[in-house]
Amino acid sequence: MFGAKGEVLDFVRSVTSLPKEDRPAFGKHANAIKQEVEQALATRREAFAQAELQRELAATDFDPTEPGPRPARGALHPITIVQNELVDLFTSMGFVWEDGPEIESEYYNFDALNIPGDHPARESQDTFWLSDGNLLRTHTSPVQVRTMQRLAKNGFQPPLKVIVPGRCFRCETVDKSHEHTFYQMEGLVVDRDVSVANLIHTMKTCLRVILERDVQVRLRPGFFPFVEPGFELDVNCPFCSGKGCSVCKQSGWIEILPCGMVHPNVLRQGGIDAEQYTGFAFGMGLQRVVMLRYGIDDIRQFMGGDLRFASQFPEVPR
Repeated sequence: MFGAKGEVLDFVRSVTSLPKEDRPAFGKHANAIKQEVEQALATRREAFAQAELQRELAATDFDPTEPGPRPARGALHPITIVQNELVDLFTSMGFVWEDGPEIESEYYNFDALNIPGDHPARESQDTFWLSDGNLLRTHTSPVQVRTMQRLAKNGFQPPLKVIVPGRCFRCETVDKSHEHTFYQMEGLVVDRDVSVANLIHTMKTCLRVILERDVQVRLRPGFFPFVEPGFELDVNCPFCSGKGCSVCKQSGWIEILPCGMVHPNVLRQGGIDAEQYTGFAFGMGLQRVVMLRYGIDDIRQFMGGDLRFASQFPEVPR
């Protein structure tokens, strides 16, 4: 009807065959008829569509009043959840959150932390070296010296309490308990008369809160060039109850928290008077804390990129 050869258009075009004095009135009348027909067709189409919709609704259990499908909500990674809780815990204890670069200089990653070039401790940190002589940081400890230097430059003196969560890298063989990319949370306290007792109390408080249960721990001597004395704080393996398994390497214990009293050389590198002040430092592996908390027996799950894994851990309300 409305096509190139439709009746309505033929009727409108017939205006050209009329005398000039009759064309205006005829054209107005023809357009009115055209609009009336178009409106009638539109009304009929709408009624037909409504009738079709009602027939479809009657044949199914579809409820048009229900909300439509919503996009899936994202979930925080379990490492992020535990990191946020640790930050909340330590800031409530008076710590300040500090951050530093993931690409570090040899000075801050090793030399300033009492690990000179000929020190055998360098062999225990398989390092990703870059072509410009820098490296991917092997721990978050460089931020300790960076923070002390920055504060000392501005005339600040202890007390000092900082935490440093962040990503680290080591060229290690990946297995159930080791990853080449991992997350740490470093802590540093510097003040007068700081002792090992302060360190142990802080660590026990931290583990009790973050693991949400009392855990059996042991403190054994450990060597780290930037602390003296140094300790390894281990927790009883929850996967085998201390009997020995592949996660704990049959030892019954999981190493979770190296710590110790800050070496005087590190304090001096940070611009702190080592004769007047002492301090303690600790560095926990966040993946291992998450494994203990949620019963995850393979550290490779964290970097696997499987959304089904990450979606199991709803964020704890903060």
